[in-house]
Amino acid sequence: METKLVKIAEIAKEKPKERFTSLYHYLNKEMLLKCHKELSGNKATGIDEVTKVQYAENLEDNIENLIKKLKNHNYKPQGVKRVYIPKGDGKSKRPLGIPSYEDKIVQMGLNKILQAIYEEDFMEFSYGFRPNRNCHTAIKRLNNIIESGKISYVVDADIKGFFNNVNHEWMIKFLELRIGDINIIKLINRFLKSGMMENGVAEATELGTPQGSILSPTLANIYLHYALDLWFEKIIKRAFKGEAEIVRYADDFVCCFQY
Repeated sequence: METKLVKIAEIAKEKPKERFTSLYHYLNKEMLLKCHKELSGNKATGIDEVTKVQYAENLEDNIENLIKKLKNHNYKPQGVKRVYIPKGDGKSKRPLGIPSYEDKIVQMGLNKILQAIYEEDFMEFSYGFRPNRNCHTAIKRLNNIIESGKISYVVDADIKGFFNNVNHEWMIKFLELRIGDINIIKLINRFLKSGMMENGVAEATELGTPQGSILSPTLANIYLHYALDLWFEKIIKRAFKGEAEIVRYADDFVCCFQY
């Protein structure tokens, strides 16, 4: 499976405008078992209340049933369980969405496929939720820009309520620039529309990607790659006089300007 993902990455790198039309079959037994193995066993449970240990008790049958549902295109993600955790300020709280265990397996499989493609597309100044990158590497890059560049102005910004307000229609449009496999698109759309469950009450999700889900960080990076990163790189840097740089970590970003 790793070899197949590397091959996808190679094609994505060599052909920046390639649309991948055959990806769904990678959600096979080998992939799903790998994802089950890699998932943490001590995470909070979703609305199904199934743990990794419980799922593993009948692993072969569970995976076979999951594959059957995916092949028949009648797999439907369950709503995510909404919980709240304290923010860094200690006063307000941040909503998190916890998927059911089987949904976590499928999400991880999808995420591996998406990362194989988009890690070849993402800009160098994007640091959030990417392999071998973290907030420390982002800060190091920002320090280098300010210390070694001709920077006089710094704009520190974040997008208010970004994860809760991602436009699904535009999310799909962005994905379709690279993904021509309608089954992958439909599956991602089902996850976006799967809904929330809070205190036993179901709620539809017409906007946003739930923070806490495995897919959300990658989908967020894809959305902002097209909506922010390319805009800054292709429009802002060319239009402004002097130096203009950006460092982005998820929906937080810092812009540095000479003038």
